[in-house]
Amino acid sequence: MPLLPIIEAPDPRLRVISKPVESVDDDLRKLIADMFETMYAAPGIGLAAIQVGAPKRLLVIDLQEPEEEGGEGVRDPRVFINPEIVEASEELRTYQEGCLSVPDQYADIARADWIVARWIDEKGEAHEQRIDGLLATCLQHEMDHLEGILFIDHLSRLKRDMVLKKLEKAKRLKAA
Repeated sequence: MPLLPIIEAPDPRLRVISKPVESVDDDLRKLIADMFETMYAAPGIGLAAIQVGAPKRLLVIDLQEPEEEGGEGVRDPRVFINPEIVEASEELRTYQEGCLSVPDQYADIARADWIVARWIDEKGEAHEQRIDGLLATCLQHEMDHLEGILFIDHLSRLKRDMVLKKLEKAKRLKAA
């Protein structure tokens, strides 16, 4: 399984609105496997298909949370095909977010504390579940990608412009 190139901001492909997945087939399952491998290698905890150039309503998440404090992360890969939020709390929770498409940049973002989400998994089975904590934040972050939204879009214009300038500077330094 090859590692897929991760598209980085400000690439306009990240602004494309993803199309619904029509069928869960072997090609889609191969993309899912490649996305997990790419996400783990990056390393990250979530990846939307658009971040690897596939404008499909597909994302993968694995929080890799340790069973005990300070322990090794336990893999719990989750696939969300055509995810949608059917309910969200009015209460907000703030997490410091980062993104594989906005490397080495982090910001505190407030999102719904809990959500009720509906999606299909890689077997084509439908799910609906109340989700909270880091998984809720991560799912909302990755679902934003499906709409062409980056976490930095939740920041003020000034902070967003600062992040984009830092990204450009890092790219110039890497190219030099």
